[in-house]
Amino acid sequence: MSKHTLSVLVENKPGVLARVASLFSRRGFNIDSLAVGETEHKEVSRITIVVDVADSPLEQVTKQLNKLVNVLKIVELDPDTSVQRELLLVKVRAERPLRAQVMETAALFRARVVDVAAETLTIEATGTADKLDALLRDLEPYGIKEMVQSGLVAVGRGSRSITYVSNRS
Repeated sequence: MSKHTLSVLVENKPGVLARVASLFSRRGFNIDSLAVGETEHKEVSRITIVVDVADSPLEQVTKQLNKLVNVLKIVELDPDTSVQRELLLVKVRAERPLRAQVMETAALFRARVVDVAAETLTIEATGTADKLDALLRDLEPYGIKEMVQSGLVAVGRGSRSITYVSNRS
């Protein structure tokens, strides 16, 4: 089993995400990460899916994805030839005596404080899963009160783009 990142361009219509996700479910594949958003074209959305599968079943799934009416394009993104990031928001216990240490830890990871309360700091960080895991390990001793992490988003490196050009006038 190995992780694969798929960038799937789809029509921006209701129910498309459910059909794409159910295709993976029917095949018995667990989706590790899922992020969806509009692209530079309002009528097109990009679904970034990270799935842990063997190579040959993935090929079957991509062929079936291509058969879905609302799927416009599918590209597998290699980690070496793409920029891949996740977003983390983490609320950390940071009472006055320890606040500077927590802020210093965040700064080491190029994270930023986005909310300050009497007993907590909320930190925003972006990066690879490994970077975010390391930040969480360093913040753990202070006490993590709450956290949320987005799914992976990715785009190919360089000037080449994964885009869809509509044939409609």
